[in-house]
Amino acid sequence: MTEILNKTPLHALHVELGGKMVPFAGYDMPVQYPLGIMGEHKQTREKAGLFDVSHMGQARYTGDEAALEALLTCDLALLGAGEQKYTLLLNDQGGIRDDLMVSRPDGDGIFLVVNAAMKDQDFAHLEAGTAGKGKLVRLEDRALLALQGPAAKDVMARLCPDASKLIFMQCGAFTLDGVEVLVSRSGYTGEDGFEISIPQADAVRIARLLLAQDEVEAIGLGARDSLRLEAGLCLYGHDMDTTRTPVEASLIWALAKTRRERGDFPGAAIIQQQIDAKTSQKRIGLTLSGAPAREGAEIATKDGKIVGVVTSGGFGPTFNGPVAMGYVERDFMAEGTELDLIVRGKPRAATVTKLPFVPHNFFRG
Repeated sequence: MTEILNKTPLHALHVELGGKMVPFAGYDMPVQYPLGIMGEHKQTREKAGLFDVSHMGQARYTGDEAALEALLTCDLALLGAGEQKYTLLLNDQGGIRDDLMVSRPDGDGIFLVVNAAMKDQDFAHLEAGTAGKGKLVRLEDRALLALQGPAAKDVMARLCPDASKLIFMQCGAFTLDGVEVLVSRSGYTGEDGFEISIPQADAVRIARLLLAQDEVEAIGLGARDSLRLEAGLCLYGHDMDTTRTPVEASLIWALAKTRRERGDFPGAAIIQQQIDAKTSQKRIGLTLSGAPAREGAEIATKDGKIVGVVTSGGFGPTFNGPVAMGYVERDFMAEGTELDLIVRGKPRAATVTKLPFVPHNFFRG
């Protein structure tokens, strides 16, 4: 039976631009354009790329914020107007249900952006956890664009000057070519950039306007993955899931200090025990020579003992070599540790390497 795929508001534009369409998270999405994955990766690192991320879930929450906070790892009381935070949804064992962004871009409660593949489960979980205390409204009528790269600031300064004044993880409501939009200075590439929430009816026109700028090219899922891997950023369902805690995933920084002190988040006892006693496995970076190692490749010691598994891997165009992330036992996670990755049944020499592989260029003012 043929899978019936959802389409974003920009679907026809992707086809017009020569996008190679593939199924992703239930959507028909462009994996690349004629420029190719390598060219699109380089374009984003050196100039600016435009990504359609309208498949992500967008929602508004209003009401008792303590009820919402109880499900997350951030401190909403410390989330000021015009601020955004990266946070996690955990289960009662401390496993990661999803990662998401929460923000206060304007005066209308909390704005949330969750992963495409998890949005129905996430929203149902949030609705159940805040029932009778708050209201979650799914924003099905909005698109989401990500403008990423060192020239993104120049494009925004030209088209939306007020938004160009934001610094990393700030957000707000702005007018872009006559359209009311929500903009955050953030992204998933390791580069400076902006994410722009737009009414669906205006999405194609705004996308065309952005693509008309000399610095900007359309970028697909292939380069999005190589960019985020070089930046050491997790992909949900691969580098983290319900079997991994924030401690194991090296995401303890996403757990607010005040919440750790209060211990008032799901799985708090388990996570605190892992912090105190040191978890048995942890996410690390790996560099290797030869062919890239893909997800599922085993990580072994030099004498053949299996001590971990690769969760993301590929060629890093900016790094100019194969890179990977995975989980290894604690005794083998120190930077510089020499290991083997089992690629096509053969061991390939690898070295535990500090993340990110390519430095972040977020604009912090």
